[in-house]
Amino acid sequence: ADDGAAFDEEEATRLAELLEVEELAAVLEAAGEDAEGTKPALVERLVAAQRAAAAARATLAPIADTPCGVDVDDDLIATLLRLRDALAGRLAIVSGRSVATLRDLGFTDFLIAGTHGLEFAAPGATVDAPARLPAIDAVEQAFNAFVADKPGMLVERKSISVGLHFRGAPQWGDDARDLATALAAEHDLAVQPGKMLFELRPGGADKGSAVRRLMTQPPMAGGVPVFIGDDVTDEEGFAAAAEQGGAGILVGTPRTTFAAFGLEQVAAVRHYLGEGAARLG
Repeated sequence: ADDGAAFDEEEATRLAELLEVEELAAVLEAAGEDAEGTKPALVERLVAAQRAAAAARATLAPIADTPCGVDVDDDLIATLLRLRDALAGRLAIVSGRSVATLRDLGFTDFLIAGTHGLEFAAPGATVDAPARLPAIDAVEQAFNAFVADKPGMLVERKSISVGLHFRGAPQWGDDARDLATALAAEHDLAVQPGKMLFELRPGGADKGSAVRRLMTQPPMAGGVPVFIGDDVTDEEGFAAAAEQGGAGILVGTPRTTFAAFGLEQVAAVRHYLGEGAARLG
C-alpha cells in the first residue's frame, strides 16, 4: 500500500486467511497506517485465529509447506485399515492428489479416487484415468517459466494435472491466479483453486462426481456415504453425500457449507475414526 493509506481491515483479514502465522505481521504492516490504533489488536486476534486454524487445515494429516512434506504415520494407516475391515471394505480415500502420490504416502490398501474424481483405483489394481493431455505439459512449461525468478513458488507435476503453489511466496498469489485463469482458457482446462495453489486439469469431474461413482460400485453400492473433508473442493463431496442420504463432516473452522456436521481439527478426526473402528469391530 502507499504510505499514508488507510488501514483496510477487511482486506487484511482476507489476506490473513491465506497466510501462515509468521507471515501475518508483515502483511498487516504493509496494509497502511493505523490512525485509530486498532491494528495491534487485530494482529493479535488474527495470529490467534491462525494458530487455531493451523491444526485444522487438513483432514487426516496436517498440511505441509510442500506437497512432498505431508507425513502419514503408521498409526493413521492402522486406524484406517481397522475401520475399512469393520466396514467390509467400504472406505475410500477421495483426494485432489493423484493415485500414485496417495499410494506413495501409504494408502496402498485402500480404494482411491484421486485428482478430484478423474482417477480411480482399487487396492493392487491399475489406475483408471484419462491420458495426460499435451495441454497439461504446455501449462507445466508456462508454470516453470513463471516461477523461475520467484523463490518460494513451486510447480507440482501430477499424473494428469499440474499445480502452481504460492504458499512460500504469497505475494505472487494474484499473479498466479491470473496466469492459471489465462492458461485454462487458452487450453480448455479447468482451474481448481486450492490452499495456496491453483491446479489445472481436465474438466468434467470433482469430488462430488467421485462420491457418486463410488456409490454405484462394490463395495460401496447400497451403503450410505459419510464424507469428511476440510477444503472448499470438498463441498461437492458433502453435497453428493447428502444427495445419497448420507452426510458431510467439515473439519476446521466453521463456514457456510453443505456439511451437516463438523470436527474441530485433525486430531478430532482421528479420534472419531478410531472410535468408529472400535465400535464396529
